[in-house]
Amino acid sequence: MTTGALWLIGAGNMGGAMLRGWLGSPGWTRPITVIDPYVAEVPDGVTLLREIPSGDEQPDILVLAIKPQQLGEIAPLFAAKAGAPRLLLSVLAGVETTTLKDVFGADVIVRAMPNLPVSIGEGVTALYSSDADEGARNEAAGLVASLGLVEWVDEEKLFDAVTALSGCGPGFLFRFIEAMAQAGEALGLPAGQALRLATATVKGSALLAAGSNEGPAVLADRVASPGGSTREGLNVLDRDEALKALMRATLSAAAQRNAELAAAARAG
Repeated sequence: MTTGALWLIGAGNMGGAMLRGWLGSPGWTRPITVIDPYVAEVPDGVTLLREIPSGDEQPDILVLAIKPQQLGEIAPLFAAKAGAPRLLLSVLAGVETTTLKDVFGADVIVRAMPNLPVSIGEGVTALYSSDADEGARNEAAGLVASLGLVEWVDEEKLFDAVTALSGCGPGFLFRFIEAMAQAGEALGLPAGQALRLATATVKGSALLAAGSNEGPAVLADRVASPGGSTREGLNVLDRDEALKALMRATLSAAAQRNAELAAAARAG
């Protein structure tokens, strides 16, 4: 891995997760400067600045992990600088590459959509670029490879769908764990025990699905004996495709919000 300086603008939920994932990966040597006026502290070895350096100083790699609505605050600061970052990795939901090019003029721009488990190296990061050659694509993928699964998306218009599925997905799964635990509690289990059981069940089932050559529908049928208790519960989820309809509506709402953010970013 090359060792050019990396600026991480924004170390909140997602930026902080990426930072922890990078620092926890073996062999990480690239110097990191976090620029964030609100974060209380950063790990040892990381430089913390409260504002973007004035003058023409630029990083080798710029990682944007702020809220899309904050782009307008930092755009003038970079517009005033000479030159541009060599590689821009943007985590801004809904902000398209053309908008980023106009603002930063980086040599190569890659959109990234990580999710929260990147903090433990078990996340998903989707990538898209319209101008990266093979070398730049390999570098961008290598930058996030230690954070978990890396998937390139062929069309930028699909980024809203990726963001809704894997980017927002952990939030939906956390809700599912909570609902599953509360359902167990309603059957008489102590709250803490129900939550432990629900969390471990989701964790083990996900690991099993990830390591299996069979699809989740087949795995579900393996658990469900005809006339058994699992089948009776699945009948509730499968009735009128209730669960599938709920997930389609959930992801559709998230994707629509991403599209709205993109429109707002294009409008300036």
